[in-house]
Amino acid sequence: MIIRHSEKELIALSKQFKAVAVTGPRQSGKTTLVKKVFPDKPYVNLENPDTRRFAIEDPRGFLNSYPEGVILDEVQRVPDIFSYLQQMLDESKQKGKFILTGSNNFLLQENISQSLAGRVAYLFLLPLSYGEIGDYSNINGLLLKGCYPAIYSSDTNHIKFFQNYIRTYVERDVRLIRNISDLYTFEKFLHLLAGRTGQLLNMSSLSNDVGVDVKTIGSWINVLETSFIVFRLRPYHENFNKRVVKMPKLYFCDTGLACRLLGIENETQLATHPLRGSLFENAVVIDFLKRRYNAGKESNLYFWRDNTGNEIDMLLVNIDKKTPVEIKSSQTISGDFFKGIQFWNKLSDSEGGYIVYGGDTMQKRSNGITAIPFQKMGEIDE
Repeated sequence: MIIRHSEKELIALSKQFKAVAVTGPRQSGKTTLVKKVFPDKPYVNLENPDTRRFAIEDPRGFLNSYPEGVILDEVQRVPDIFSYLQQMLDESKQKGKFILTGSNNFLLQENISQSLAGRVAYLFLLPLSYGEIGDYSNINGLLLKGCYPAIYSSDTNHIKFFQNYIRTYVERDVRLIRNISDLYTFEKFLHLLAGRTGQLLNMSSLSNDVGVDVKTIGSWINVLETSFIVFRLRPYHENFNKRVVKMPKLYFCDTGLACRLLGIENETQLATHPLRGSLFENAVVIDFLKRRYNAGKESNLYFWRDNTGNEIDMLLVNIDKKTPVEIKSSQTISGDFFKGIQFWNKLSDSEGGYIVYGGDTMQKRSNGITAIPFQKMGEIDE
């Protein structure tokens, strides 16, 4: 069994809070994680019709059946239960009493924010990190297959997995979240969005291509981000000059899903695809995000670009330092790779930085910038 790096943080949260909600995209491994970390705690799946009927008709009696606490999976299926959970949490001193999970994160978070705000700790669980997979030998294979646990734990065919994943997400989750009636147009939107991975998110352009208004595009993007399907990398706004780009960049939370939406079926197609470099960049950015989430931290990831084309692909922003990271899919280091970081360092009066690239040799240059292979990017402090 793959060891999830978030296990330690989940245990820590359960010792500090009376309830913990584990959220993330469908099939990211939430149920497997909580059942492994809390093997002695009863597990109840509210997808079960009989169990759900009991919880709906008598929520107090249902919760009283588990005086020492319980894992409640798909808890968003019983919205009224959150008010009763609030009362029980207020009356109890027991830490880690309730562990909540669900595959529809929009509805789960909405119910928690309405009834349990301040009482529940969150842990965001994305699909596997590359450190959890543990095999970096085939970059194209990783990009193509993505990182969902089922693909690695049961040798599930990645094409069939994502075909069913997209169908389930679009036909079930999206309809529940926003009552989107035109599913054909929404699917078209998903495919067009995949073609923009790693690019600035221009919603006006996307609106024209999809054939819906900008407000609708904004609403759909919010749905995808709340569902952990996409991630918007925000621009860093500190005004070293006033010509910085203020649009976010868009990435998919899993490159395998992006590849499926792009129609890429094998490594040969991926190797020559015009978006291969963008998918590589996507993979690096999201792996850094996973490291933050697995440690119970919020994202500290940004990018920086001015309107003359100077750019830093990813900026790791902490109180004491800002670390620039350039991302290049090439297997060979070029002198041009260093220009963006050198410009940034001069502008911000700083030094150092990293270039994550597709080769296998680490180089620390005299200018303080380190070129680090994809398989060793975990050595960069996030």
